[in-house]
Amino acid sequence: MVVVEAREFFTARPVHRTKAHLWLSALRHRVRALGDRAEHVRVDRLRDALVGQHDLEVVDPPSRVLRGQVRHWGHDTTVLPSRGFVTSEDDFAAWAAGRGGRFLMETHYERVRRREGWLMEHDAPVGGAFSLDAQNRQPPPRGATTLGLPDPWWPTEDEVDDEVRADLDRWERDGLVHFVGRDDRRRFAVTPDEARAALEDFVAVRLGDFGPYEDAVLTNDWTMAHSLLSVPLNLGVLDPRDAVGAAVAAYESGAAPLASVEGFVRQIAGWRDYVWHLYWWLGDEYGADVEALGARHPGPEAHDGSRSAGGGTGLPAWWRTLDAGDVEAVCLSVALDGVRDHGWLHHIQRLMVLGNWALQRGYDPVQLTEWFTDVFVDGTDWVMPANIIGMSQHADGGVVATKPYAAGGRYIDRMTDHCGGCRFDPTKRLGPDACPFTAGYWAFLERAEPALRRNPRMHRPLQQMRAMPDLEQVVAQEAARRMP
Repeated sequence: MVVVEAREFFTARPVHRTKAHLWLSALRHRVRALGDRAEHVRVDRLRDALVGQHDLEVVDPPSRVLRGQVRHWGHDTTVLPSRGFVTSEDDFAAWAAGRGGRFLMETHYERVRRREGWLMEHDAPVGGAFSLDAQNRQPPPRGATTLGLPDPWWPTEDEVDDEVRADLDRWERDGLVHFVGRDDRRRFAVTPDEARAALEDFVAVRLGDFGPYEDAVLTNDWTMAHSLLSVPLNLGVLDPRDAVGAAVAAYESGAAPLASVEGFVRQIAGWRDYVWHLYWWLGDEYGADVEALGARHPGPEAHDGSRSAGGGTGLPAWWRTLDAGDVEAVCLSVALDGVRDHGWLHHIQRLMVLGNWALQRGYDPVQLTEWFTDVFVDGTDWVMPANIIGMSQHADGGVVATKPYAAGGRYIDRMTDHCGGCRFDPTKRLGPDACPFTAGYWAFLERAEPALRRNPRMHRPLQQMRAMPDLEQVVAQEAARRMP
């Protein structure tokens, strides 16, 4: 067996140091587990390991670029079906082809639940509905600084991690790579045994609180009740069926409430599975010609002077370097600090803080997708396009999501503990203490109104915007705002 370690995956763009550590640690732990059965090949480029090899057998890689390289440079290579998902690519493609272009995640999720029998009573969902999301939107407990849960299960670093860290240090010193973010102790599972331990700990300790507080954010509790299993799932060391099965078993034994279990199952067998298949179904052209929603040409300058080709704003330097030192909005500062320190945030901070900020300010969707891919430890080529271009930035015209995920500061105030200590007031849209999310929301709607006026889900907010007596002043204020 040939196990290829190609350094090019860390040199194309600056990636998070923790992400590089995790990926190399996973690969080298696998080499160690295979022992004499594995030939560990270290190269600069993947093609260097493929050229001259014959009669290889490879599991289909998880990106279009890698699949193209395997097929182009491999000789007489047998490509096996991809792994790590609940539904096969052929099955999803056959189903999607018969949907007439309308293959919503909810429909895919219901189909998977029925097929697998997860949380089902005969042909009906347990609890009477496939989604219990309405029960899983509680704000953080009033006055709490943490959820009061024990720390998640953390892996124990070993000599493989020591070797990885030494190699990454050397590569940086030699100028071969450039990383962003910090490399703290390893906090994510990278082997099957570690993944099993992390899953068991989550189900036993955190799953019960996961559902109610899955959208809540506390400054001093970066993990909340989340599983931290996205890394081992995306590394292929945890099978999604095992994760779903453990959660369902907890419900059936009375150890976890239905709403929490359903929310966890929906994240894995619903959204994660769906996004993987969208990556292949939508194909190479998805995202090739997108631009920021409501972008006005020519594209405005970013704070570092850059422009994007599609009319959106280039990412500012402080965003790219994860330097939140001068950022005054607490929610944004806490999110960027979390990315810097851990390379991980849960979905509300990604979607409703970072994504919402970028959407309101017209950041270039393609640059933003690359950034999310590079700085998040669970970021992959297949994960981010539908999540960022489609769901977060609504730059695909509604292919993935039915409306933009934009919100003002009141939402952030309700779901986090950030606003009480912030110099900005989430209830104000004008003045020196006007919240940049609240004011930015209305400025965004004014800019994007021509593209959104036919969207029935945006009728009411657009109506509210048109009735605002101070809209012109808000738009001018946000156009002049410089952050940081």
